Amino acid sequence: MAKADVDDVERMTTALFIERGWRSRTASRFWVLLVLAAVIATAGLIADSTATVIGAMIVAPLMTPILGTALAAVLSDRAHLLRSLGLVVGGALLVVAIAYVMGLTNHSADAYLGNSQVAARTSPRLIDLVAALATGAVGAFALVRSDISDTLPGVAIAISLVPPLGVVGLLLEVHRYHDAGQAALLFGTNVAAILATGVVVFLGYNVRETARAAGVEVHRLSGATLLAIAGFLVLILIPLTAGTLAVLRDQQLGRQARPVVEEWARQANWEVSTVDAVNGTVIVTALGPPPEADVADLRADLNERGMGGAGLEVRLVVGGIERCPAGGTTCVGRVGGS
Repeated sequence: MAKADVDDVERMTTALFIERGWRSRTASRFWVLLVLAAVIATAGLIADSTATVIGAMIVAPLMTPILGTALAAVLSDRAHLLRSLGLVVGGALLVVAIAYVMGLTNHSADAYLGNSQVAARTSPRLIDLVAALATGAVGAFALVRSDISDTLPGVAIAISLVPPLGVVGLLLEVHRYHDAGQAALLFGTNVAAILATGVVVFLGYNVRETARAAGVEVHRLSGATLLAIAGFLVLILIPLTAGTLAVLRDQQLGRQARPVVEEWARQANWEVSTVDAVNGTVIVTALGPPPEADVADLRADLNERGMGGAGLEVRLVVGGIERCPAGGTTCVGRVGGS
């Protein structure tokens, strides 16, 4: 792997190390952009708007202090390491607070249960870590190599930092604490991936030696620092693995339950709209005419098929849809709109 040159090191330290003081140019830029990104992201989450959330990803500056932490760790620069970590933690708390306050003004009727942008950030899996590792590596590589710096906007979109924090704030406001924790886990996954890949890329490009040659004070690289970053990554792996296994179990449960649910619905002259499984609970939406289908029968059928340990939640929609052909004078009722 080629070495970084002096100009690369100067460019990286200038870009990643944010100055002290609220009024300094780099600090004021960071906080203003972070506040605006938090507002944009939260508005996009509330509106369930993919385009708005992507816009917030491009504006968000949180990746700067995270990579700054990685660079400071490689250079053994304690002052910048602590400052960058403080910016990451402080920035994350600020985004959560902004989202929480904006959530107070929204009063979501279903607590964001039907919101695709929120749902996409409440079930992190191992594949999210794999994607974050690859994206973090590209981000660090783009900083070392000025000739590919134009890839950074794509990195900002690919690695989600502010939107998961916005989800944390919104879900805390509606008391969905478990899902808020899952969104926080997704943020932690991305942070751990950026730190780990950043350290690897910076060491691989011999940034320490180049910085020392450029007159930058470089201290002895502490193994404890590297172990802490590796430990953070391993710590993230535990809940991600558990989450991945839970998703796989839910998928199997949903496939196993579907034919049982469909047979139960046919016997009641109802139609099944959806059959899902979430956290070991079968969730069914069924539509049909009065009287309501007997959910106790479905519970008994699932028990007989070996799914007695699974929870069951059935949403019954009583009624139907009247279809009136163009030019005609009669209408035909169709259950469930199919």
